[in-house]
Amino acid sequence: MSIEQFIDNEVKANDVVLFMKGSPQFPQCGFSGQVVQILDHIGVPYKGLNVLESGELRDGIKQYSNWPTIPQLYVKGEFIGGCDIVREMFQAGELQKLFADAGVSVQQPAS
Repeated sequence: MSIEQFIDNEVKANDVVLFMKGSPQFPQCGFSGQVVQILDHIGVPYKGLNVLESGELRDGIKQYSNWPTIPQLYVKGEFIGGCDIVREMFQAGELQKLFADAGVSVQQPAS
């Protein structure tokens, strides 16, 4: 399986996928950490893929999306954006609406 096939499969097989530096439990860059915090705050289940584990994955996701930076968020197979876009959408309430419109179930965080 080529790296492009692997990425395409992950993006299409999971409702929400975050290509990031590090893992959701241990982000290894500030931008990836911000997106993890936003997704965890909203309570959306997602799959995190660590691009630091593979140079092929790190280069491949940039080619797949035609987007030069990591992290990259995908929802229902659609590329949403990187940290700045995700943060702005969250602050405007658009990210939460995107999940609702896409039919992605959101767990209410414990208060």
